[in-house]
Amino acid sequence: MDIFATPEFWVAVSFFLFLALVFYFGMHKKIAVALDARAAAIAKEIDEAKALRDEAQSVLADYRQKQSNAAQEAQAIVDRAGKEAEAFAAETSRNMKEQFERRMKLAEDKIGRAEEEAVRDVRAAAADAAIAAAQMVIADRLTPETADKLVKQGIDALKSKLN
Repeated sequence: MDIFATPEFWVAVSFFLFLALVFYFGMHKKIAVALDARAAAIAKEIDEAKALRDEAQSVLADYRQKQSNAAQEAQAIVDRAGKEAEAFAAETSRNMKEQFERRMKLAEDKIGRAEEEAVRDVRAAAADAAIAAAQMVIADRLTPETADKLVKQGIDALKSKLN
């Protein structure tokens, strides 16, 4: 009878008594319903979490796609700007070359005209100098009889050319 004096015996008795009361009052059904409700709530939360995770993955994939598209668009814009810059540089170079050639032609024309004018000026100066020299020589050597003779020869030559 020592068994009734041990605390383990009384713990076991109280445990079995507790279980008997739980079954008698139908608490096991209420506990099962509560656990099922809790399991259903947890399953619902898990489903919601999966749906949120799927949605987040979809949004992430969408943003990654948008980022990729934006990077491609940015690269296309950079490439297009580079091509436009090259075209602009080529056009500017061509325009500058044409303008340089026009200016060179104008300068060459101006130099040619200046040369022609200088030649005319030199010829005119030479002719003036020759006329002045001839006048001085003629004035020194021309006598009135020789002058009359030269005038008559000039008039006769003119008459013969006019007729």
